Amino acid sequence: MSNQLCIVLDFGGQYNQLIARRVRECGVYCEIKRFDTPISEIRALNPTAIIFTGGPNSVYDPSSPHISKEIFEIGVPILGICYGCQLMAYTLGGKVESCEKSEYGKIEITQKSDSLIFKEVPEKSVVWMSHTDFVSQLPEGFSVTAKSADCPCAAFEAPEKKLYAVQFHPEVTHSEFGKQILHNFLYNVCGCTGDWVMDDFIENTVKKLREQIGDKKVILGLSGGVDSSVAAGLLSRAVGKQLTCVFVDQGLMRKDEGDFVEETFTKLFDMNFVRVNCKDKFLAALKGVTDPEQKRRIIGTEFYNVFWDKIREQGTDGFFAQGTIYPDRIESGRGNQAGHGSTAVIKTHHNMVKMPDDIKFAGTIEPLGDLFKDEVRAVGEKLGIPHDLVWRQPFPGPGLGVRIIGEITEEKIKILQEADAVFRDEIRKSGIEEQLKQFFAVLPDVRTVGVMGDHRTYDHLIAIRAVTTDDFMTADWARIPYDVLAKVSNRLCNEVEHVNRVVYDITSKPPGTVEWE
Repeated sequence: MSNQLCIVLDFGGQYNQLIARRVRECGVYCEIKRFDTPISEIRALNPTAIIFTGGPNSVYDPSSPHISKEIFEIGVPILGICYGCQLMAYTLGGKVESCEKSEYGKIEITQKSDSLIFKEVPEKSVVWMSHTDFVSQLPEGFSVTAKSADCPCAAFEAPEKKLYAVQFHPEVTHSEFGKQILHNFLYNVCGCTGDWVMDDFIENTVKKLREQIGDKKVILGLSGGVDSSVAAGLLSRAVGKQLTCVFVDQGLMRKDEGDFVEETFTKLFDMNFVRVNCKDKFLAALKGVTDPEQKRRIIGTEFYNVFWDKIREQGTDGFFAQGTIYPDRIESGRGNQAGHGSTAVIKTHHNMVKMPDDIKFAGTIEPLGDLFKDEVRAVGEKLGIPHDLVWRQPFPGPGLGVRIIGEITEEKIKILQEADAVFRDEIRKSGIEEQLKQFFAVLPDVRTVGVMGDHRTYDHLIAIRAVTTDDFMTADWARIPYDVLAKVSNRLCNEVEHVNRVVYDITSKPPGTVEWE
């Protein structure tokens, strides 16, 4: 990377990715590294700024993640957040103790100085606190710059050493001027110039892809999701017909979605597009299966069996491309996240594909491997990919297979596709679509008594789900206006065969999850 670099050192905090995203929103390239990354490696990366994340531990617990004093001597400005704030004080000779009264949630702080990181921030502002320990004694040379009613040291600094710390979380939206504080640290303290620009990313990535691929072929597994679609757009711009996209349509996508994906990529981009229609194969494998985890395993296994068989047909004398993005690498253990606490390896992501032993490519290409989702969408817009695809909502890997409770049949797929299409259509017409992060229909495999005309019916119930959220770690059910719900219910019962009842899921996360299975 030729860009200026901010390194986020992860101490196990749940907001590590959010910090990095906020830094990039400020126009500064940022990467997450483990807290125990060797100092020599950090020096070699030549960062312009370093940020310590929060974490669930106590600094005076010997088993907690700690750091060498040497990092404070390499001459790079550092900002400590929450646990990172306490760790800075503790490591440099200060004291950290348990609070008499813990702070959690929105807290008002008062800044007490003309600190560079509080420039253009009001004297009093609301921030998000989440701590049971506090800095009770500062290291030598530091001074307090903010306090709250219950925390005498909500922020402190040593400007001549370019060391800054805040007890609160500036990266979350609940902190009113949090982004301003991060911007101030990056620009006023670290001297960042804001050289992380999406236009430059596209130009530089296309150039590098051409150099790497040369005259070889590239095969990409295209799901129709945001990540693989944007990866396809970049590769198409770089190498055109050298790219082959394999699209496996297992029959579990939303209504007409497979046709939309095919039309988009055959009309807009210069590439070879291969569509594999295999609904019957999947239905046969899923016959009689009701357990959600077993359904997921079968759908995943069958998908890759079909996919790799098609790859063998295409030949493997070139490169294999994936729509892997930066959070995939972190969640799969490749992003150098902390091994302590809540951000230990979470999962092996579906984008991180393991190749069969008999398939050998010249290498793997991940053109989006350094980007967060919002950055991927920005690239997609600039590449001219349709808005509906770029802003496609999260969709489970097994598709409608986990929105049909119980056994999956062709009839149930058709009912759910039609119901989901009606629901989505009414939400678009209502003008509230952009307020919702995710909305969809579920077929719970419950039949209820109804009356249609003069006839008694015994047919399917449809559940509808809509949530609002900032990060999907928590989510609240959306307060859809009653008149919109009434229209949805009316259309579902009148237009979708075998539906006679509609319910709205008003469960937040937690205790529920966004998806039902």
